[in-house]
Amino acid sequence: MADFVAFFTYLSSTPLFGLAATLSAYILAVTLYARLNYNPWANPVLWSVVTLVTLLLLTGTPYPRYFSGAQFIHFLLGPAVVALAWPLWVRRQVLARHARPLLLAAVIGGAVGSGSAIALGWLLGLPPSVLLSLAPKAITAPVAMGIAQSIHGIPELAAIFVLTTGLIGAILGSYVFRLMGEQYWPVQGFALGTQAHGFGTARALQVNAEGGAYAGLALGLQALLGSLLIPLLTTLFR
Repeated sequence: MADFVAFFTYLSSTPLFGLAATLSAYILAVTLYARLNYNPWANPVLWSVVTLVTLLLLTGTPYPRYFSGAQFIHFLLGPAVVALAWPLWVRRQVLARHARPLLLAAVIGGAVGSGSAIALGWLLGLPPSVLLSLAPKAITAPVAMGIAQSIHGIPELAAIFVLTTGLIGAILGSYVFRLMGEQYWPVQGFALGTQAHGFGTARALQVNAEGGAYAGLALGLQALLGSLLIPLLTTLFR
C-alpha cells in the first residue's frame, strides 16, 4: 500500500497523470459497455466523465494539471474526425445517388434542432447571449464554440450545451427508434449524427458500421451547414 501511495503521489504530480487516468477510465467504461451488450445507458463517454470528475475531486487535482497530460488525447480528436471520411469514401456511389435527399434531411434536421432549442429558451425567458449559445448545440464542440463566438454567444456555454445534447441523444436515441419502429440503420445513424454529433456517431459506429458511416456524414454536414447558415441567419434576424 505504501508503494502504491508513493506511486500515485508521483503520478498525480506529472503530466502523465491526465493521460493515464483518461485511458484507464475509458477502458474500464468500454469493458463495462461491452459486458452490458452496448446498452445505451452504459455509454462509455458518460461514465468516463463521471469517473474522471470524481477522481479529480477526490484527489484535489487542478484541471490544468490533468489536461496537461490529457491534451494528447484531445489532439487525436482531429485525426479521429478526419478518419470518418473513409467509410463515406467506400460508400461514395450510394451517397452520390441520394445526395439531394440527404442534404435536405440535414438542413431540416439542423433547423429543427437549433430552432426548437432557441424557441424553448425564448419561452423560458433566457437572455440573448444564452439563446445564441444554444443555436449550435447539435454541432460538434470545436465548431460550435467557434460559431457561438462569431455570433456573440458564450463559447464555453455552447460547449456545455453540445456535450449535454450529444449524451442525451446517444443514450435516448435507441429507445426513440424502438418506439417509432425504425430499424433501418442508415436512417438511425443519420439521425444520430444530425442531432447528437460526435456522441451519436460514436454510438452508431459501436453497434453498426453502416449506421456509423451515415452518422459521420451527418456530423460533417451539420458542421458545414451550421458554420454557414447560423451566422447568416443570426445577422438577418438581428
